Amino acid sequence: MAESKRDYYEVLGVPKTADDAELKRAYRVLAKKYHPDTNQGNAEAEAKFKEASEAYAVLSDPEKRRQYDQFGHAAFEQGGGFNGGGFDFTDMGDIFGSFSDIFGDLFGGGRTRSQSYNGPSKGANLRTSVRIKFEEAIFGCEKEIEINSKDECMTCHGTGAKPGTQPETCTKCGGKGQVVFTQQTMFGMVRNVQPCSECGGKGKIIKDKCPDCYGTGYKTSRKKIKVSIPAGIDNGQSVRIREKGELGVNGGARGDLLVEVIVSSSPTFMRDGTTIYSDVYIPFTTAALGREIKIKTVDGEVAFDVKPGTQTNTRIRLKGKGVPSIHNKQIRGDHYVNLIVKVPEKLNKEQKEALMRYQELMEGKPGETVSEGKNGKKKGIFQDLKDKFTD
Repeated sequence: MAESKRDYYEVLGVPKTADDAELKRAYRVLAKKYHPDTNQGNAEAEAKFKEASEAYAVLSDPEKRRQYDQFGHAAFEQGGGFNGGGFDFTDMGDIFGSFSDIFGDLFGGGRTRSQSYNGPSKGANLRTSVRIKFEEAIFGCEKEIEINSKDECMTCHGTGAKPGTQPETCTKCGGKGQVVFTQQTMFGMVRNVQPCSECGGKGKIIKDKCPDCYGTGYKTSRKKIKVSIPAGIDNGQSVRIREKGELGVNGGARGDLLVEVIVSSSPTFMRDGTTIYSDVYIPFTTAALGREIKIKTVDGEVAFDVKPGTQTNTRIRLKGKGVPSIHNKQIRGDHYVNLIVKVPEKLNKEQKEALMRYQELMEGKPGETVSEGKNGKKKGIFQDLKDKFTD
């Protein structure tokens, strides 16, 4: 009875304003979930599949949808396309086209779905890795790697057949590499296309195999390949070498070789993109009095003037001393240096006395103590400290 039927919009889970794309999308989900091929013997799933198919058949047809929106299920009673509450597929017209598209996407086949299996296809990509130093990643380098490479068998020239013979056309598929079969479903006769099981989709069968390659058509050998690592490459990135992968099928191009670059860490530098970071320890006298220091960069040492009164964790920027852009090595990031004031852990007698004199001065106690320099001149307390604590 019409009263026992659920609302078609409710069945598909769409609003009454749903357009064709929304209807198709909703039905696709339900069809995949409840299709009999994936729920064999499940009566409840079969019932839900039929219910969803019935709803989609009506709502995807503009005229039927108009009638349903106006009269509901009553529009199809008494010979209106649904007999005795059942679903009459003879009145579905071009709806099969939509069903075919959906089932082709879901299950890999359909009445109008066709595909060639023995045409040329590109070979698979090969993957390997190479380890390089931190500095090599910054400026680029060239490495040599070894891989197992498949090349055309020189005996059979890639046919896989014994010299003097040729592969024969597969009698099962007629050389097409695919077989077509029809299947009776609730929607009628459905045409499916699958790779030929006899020839594996190649369209050819080798009866007398090449003694060197055993019918594969290729030989495997160990090869050395030079890899150019671009400046600025980062850990985990890959270099693609065109046509150094697996052999193509039926005359297709070779695949590519993808070389993943593993960058060793540096004891001095840390990297984030094109920016380099490092720590530099300076004596506390240098921080207090200031002086020129040498800072290590990937380009070598550079001079930098520490200002008097520099505090620990002061960050300085060395512009253009970072990592080159992998797209343009002329464009480089920056190097940020964190200055850390190093406090001595152990002091000798002279250093302790010098610090005590310094402390007395800072506390305002009289009598600045001075000492004599090499030239016999008196030195102030700050110079005395600098001499005793500077590395």
